[in-house]
Amino acid sequence: MHGVEAVVLVGGKGTRLRPLTLSAPKPMLPTAGVPFLTHLLSRIKEAGITHVVLGTSYKAEVFEEYFGDGSRLGLELEYVVEEVPLDTAGAIRNVADKLREPDVMVFNGDILSGVDLTGIVDTHRKHEADVTLHLVKVQDPRAFGCVPTDDEGRVQAFLEKTENPPTDQINAGCYVFRREVIDAIPAGRPVSVERETFPGLLESGKRLQGHVDATYWLDLGKPEAFVQGSADLVRGVAPSAAVAQPGDYLVLEGSAVHEGATVKGGSTVGLNCTVAEGAVLDGAILFDGAVVGEGAVVERSIVGAGALVQAGAVLRDAVIGDSAVIGARCELIGGARVWPGVVLPEAGVRFSTDA
Repeated sequence: MHGVEAVVLVGGKGTRLRPLTLSAPKPMLPTAGVPFLTHLLSRIKEAGITHVVLGTSYKAEVFEEYFGDGSRLGLELEYVVEEVPLDTAGAIRNVADKLREPDVMVFNGDILSGVDLTGIVDTHRKHEADVTLHLVKVQDPRAFGCVPTDDEGRVQAFLEKTENPPTDQINAGCYVFRREVIDAIPAGRPVSVERETFPGLLESGKRLQGHVDATYWLDLGKPEAFVQGSADLVRGVAPSAAVAQPGDYLVLEGSAVHEGATVKGGSTVGLNCTVAEGAVLDGAILFDGAVVGEGAVVERSIVGAGALVQAGAVLRDAVIGDSAVIGARCELIGGARVWPGVVLPEAGVRFSTDA
């Protein structure tokens, strides 16, 4: 990976994950025991890239406070703050002054992927491409923009979402740019890679190459995907050098889990949590200091830092904000979200009548 550096775009507000992102940027949310960005940075380091520039915006200071200069991860990290939203290509152009290598690997900071990073760079250099895109095959491409390629993998077009997509290949949010392509992106204004930069390069005859694979890939933008991604990391389904020992669950230091509790399905119990007798955690994420009472059930749900789930409560596919209190025998299912600090009384919210 000589001559390659990385840019990670982490400026988004993560509105689809609210209320969790009211207190922290999405890439800093705990995922399998560490901020999600740690998993991505560990894979970048594992691939042999050491210089990484983070393009930040929302709660920008949090990243440097946690990662510092990157030496703890064996990286050299630099930070560039985006003062106004610049879209993807604009954000890449915004960090250009920090770049120093001929090839730049760009990552969206909320994608969990198992793709071989060196393989993408090899494809880029083999075809002498101006930009190489990681393309992933999905079962249902209708929800995504599609990227058809020819027999040599050369990108033919960028198509909007359609009911009858001509290919199952979608843009997976990871690219390799020649440095001069980044320098040519207009500075100081919003620029979209898919609507402006890439179509413009195609029109001018530049080579855009696709690196197509079918490895693990997940956009963590929604709560259900965030829960799945964390569980997959815990169980080793998704690769990460930041997970020391994959298993059916992960319990961090200082937490007390009663021997009569059940923890499974890739659940993570954060620092200094308490899980009482008879509680069931299945595909759950407990942020630091969360408490789950006797007989409570937490399935495919996220419980924020310092939140309390009282005895007999049931959470299925729910998101509970920091320091919220879910009263005993409450029942929250199907995408329910509780904002930070909210207190629900005993049996105050239910979806069934057997209270």
